Amino acid sequence: MVTRTVLVARLDNAGDVLLQGPMVRAVAAGADRVVLLAGPAGAEAARLLPGVDEVWTWACPWILGDPPPVDATDLAGLTERIRALAPDEALISTSFHQTPLPLAMLLRAAGVPRISAISVDYPGSLLDVRHRVDEDLPEPERALSLARAAGFELLDGDDGRLAVRRPLPTPRHEPGYVVVHPGASVPARAWPAQRCAEAVEALAAAGHRVLVTGGPGERELTAAVAGSAGLDLGGATSLPEMAALLDGAAAVVVGNTGPAHLAAAVGTPVVSLFAPVVPAVRWAPYGVPAVLLGDQTAPCRDTRARECPVPGHPCLTSVTADDVVTAVEKLVTT
Repeated sequence: MVTRTVLVARLDNAGDVLLQGPMVRAVAAGADRVVLLAGPAGAEAARLLPGVDEVWTWACPWILGDPPPVDATDLAGLTERIRALAPDEALISTSFHQTPLPLAMLLRAAGVPRISAISVDYPGSLLDVRHRVDEDLPEPERALSLARAAGFELLDGDDGRLAVRRPLPTPRHEPGYVVVHPGASVPARAWPAQRCAEAVEALAAAGHRVLVTGGPGERELTAAVAGSAGLDLGGATSLPEMAALLDGAAAVVVGNTGPAHLAAAVGTPVVSLFAPVVPAVRWAPYGVPAVLLGDQTAPCRDTRARECPVPGHPCLTSVTADDVVTAVEKLVTT
């Protein structure tokens, strides 16, 4: 029997990759081998997805927010690597503001015989399946619709929610705490640090154990936010360890950033501090109980801004510590 290999590409951040989970599982249900081509920030998340057999990492010059220069040698190297893999087909997953066509051209040059992607632009001979969608679909459903257009379906009994590989690392903390994650992938999506610190104090005063998480570059932030009321875990967890930590939480307080989607992938309720620079209908925590906080009608709405374009960051500064406590208690008592 000839092994059917499918290449799936998603080239941006960890949260974006986690949202591909249902699509990847659908592809895996109809393939013998799934290779996921991810960006540097998404590769670790790709390894957490059920159905992925191998992860390749590549820094894409037309997708990344801080893109590398176009390098002909690099492009040629990826082309030859894909030619050697000889996938039977490829699915290119993108957000609504990204184009799949440059990668489709590279894949076609590498000899991939069937390529599927969502594209509003005329693809010429670059795509075999040019899929079109309602752009206000939640991102996991958008990606899953691409898999279905390409002929892949979830197995019977798969609920289409986000998921991670299990077992996760052994928990280090007694379950039932609240996680506060103050950082965000871009400043426009971050709740001000002082407000985060106030929320930690208010949650602790309400009787919650509070753990504060962040990446290695956020230790100063997490220490300031944790103060004396929370436990500072900034820079102390790998992504699988973070998944385990979120799995044990009663609720997670987080902006529109990767850990929000990781929390959803382990089934934990989310208090989402959501700046409307991108639409919540597409990017809010998927498939879990959630409370959305933040002014969704603010002037920054749908700007995709990385830095807040409105003085004072009003969409999120309007949220108070008491709002967060109320939201957490709503989720943990539901």
